[in-house]
Amino acid sequence: MTLLLSDPRVSAVPVRDVDEPLVVLDPGFGPGQALVRRELATRLRSARAALPSGIHLRVVEGYRPADQQQAIIERYSAEIRAERPGIGEPELHILTSRYVAPLAVAPHVAGAAVDVTLVDAGGQELDLGTAVDATPEQSGGRCYFAADGIGRGARANRDLLARVLCREGLVNYPTEWWHYSYGDRYWALATGAGAALYGPVFR
Repeated sequence: MTLLLSDPRVSAVPVRDVDEPLVVLDPGFGPGQALVRRELATRLRSARAALPSGIHLRVVEGYRPADQQQAIIERYSAEIRAERPGIGEPELHILTSRYVAPLAVAPHVAGAAVDVTLVDAGGQELDLGTAVDATPEQSGGRCYFAADGIGRGARANRDLLARVLCREGLVNYPTEWWHYSYGDRYWALATGAGAALYGPVFR
């Protein structure tokens, strides 16, 4: 069964923040100049170095302020309500968390997560089955990492992305092939760590 960020076991994980600064990723990760925790940046550089020649790691987003996270939650929740009139709040909370994390446990707000893809030497995105940030509704569920209905090339690219990132200790959020994190509560629960290394960052 897919472990979602809305699961109470995620919010129950204690946070022992190591007070590590946010750093700007170098231009080799793309034009976004994403902010992430320093150790995550180190691990991303190692993952990038492990990719085959001609394939590069593009970071689309890293740290996200809490107000932006809340705005995404509200927007996506409204979309679900529109599609499912009468939906109860508990179910809405669960369905929303497939695409955007509850604010209290959000890995992006902790500077612990990146949305990533692969690009070729010319900067063109490789086929990974859906666009980055495609919702489950938009993609017919193909945004899930293990989804059926994606081509052989897209599957190979997802597996390559997972291989280099997981080797560096990152974990994937299984409803979003592009989302990986390190040091947050979800990571701690998925890896058996006793506590999260990073809590929310308020700037």
